[in-house]
Amino acid sequence: MSRFVSRYAFACLLCLFASMLSAADTVKVFILAGQSNMEGKAKNELLDHQATDPKTKDLFAHLRNDEGWIVRDDVKIKYLNRHGGLTVGYGSPGRTGVELEFGTVMGNHFDEPVLLIKTCWGGHSLFKLFRSPSAGLPPAEQLEQELTQAQERVRKNNEKRKRDDPLPTMEEIKQAYGSSYRQMMSEIEATRAKCDELFPELKGKEWELAGFVWFQGWNDQYNGAEKEYASNMQHFIQDVRRDLKAPAMPFVIGVMGQNGSKPAQGAMAAIQEAQLAMEKLPEFQNNVKAVRTDVLVDKAAETLYPDWRNQFELWEKTGSDFAYHYMGSAIWFNRIGHSMGEAMLELMKAK
Repeated sequence: MSRFVSRYAFACLLCLFASMLSAADTVKVFILAGQSNMEGKAKNELLDHQATDPKTKDLFAHLRNDEGWIVRDDVKIKYLNRHGGLTVGYGSPGRTGVELEFGTVMGNHFDEPVLLIKTCWGGHSLFKLFRSPSAGLPPAEQLEQELTQAQERVRKNNEKRKRDDPLPTMEEIKQAYGSSYRQMMSEIEATRAKCDELFPELKGKEWELAGFVWFQGWNDQYNGAEKEYASNMQHFIQDVRRDLKAPAMPFVIGVMGQNGSKPAQGAMAAIQEAQLAMEKLPEFQNNVKAVRTDVLVDKAAETLYPDWRNQFELWEKTGSDFAYHYMGSAIWFNRIGHSMGEAMLELMKAK
């Protein structure tokens, strides 16, 4: 019996050692993509204030130490021309987004180092710029109408400014579709190729594409784009997994929620419904999760927002942007990032 126990204990030690070795040789890579709200719109000055204000500082305490904001050495981030350890300021210039809390949740959970790659640009729709390959192009009549409108704009501008710019071509109209999708893939591959240079600490570690987070929707509210959002989203998830060669990669969707405490209406409601429907599709059950963002609203910012111009001094301590950017609320963006992180861990556990 003692010999059996000894062998069993030795086997357990071998498994533990193998697990530790695997963790040391791997980096968990998460892709964060979308439009302006994935860029991140909470001003850093607002975070600085709320992190020291007695009324709100407890919400930020886990992100700080005696020297100020923590810069994590176990969570790296690449966003366009910026890279380094995760901390505040990896949103739009001078701002922070969901990456701060999402990366914190990932870093706290995994023994392996974590790498976040943000690929996001403001004002880009899923209907056009982020349109993925298998969605195909819109009908020919729609493309013809778009070409006619684009050419008319150039003609008017030429007349007004006495210019002679060439008129757009059908090939140029078609080329715009999916351009952000292609750029997203290029950013991921470029980061992989330069990873050792950007992050020497990760040199030699094997990439594990661990998850994808999508936060987008505003620009699909126009010209009927919301009507095919569900179809485009389904194609997008399928194509991302295929092109990244990660067929089972967990996928988290941040559901449009600028409506806050009020029910969404019209096109916004249609996009919400389409995003929420993804996790219910048979092929996406237990590998796609939609996170409602409206239920995470910062009530203080929401209450003050309608009168922010008349109470600007107070507003600067509460929010920092317009309603379509979740009022630039640091609290709201952090709540969303945290919920996205929890959703990702749920999917990874199910996987």
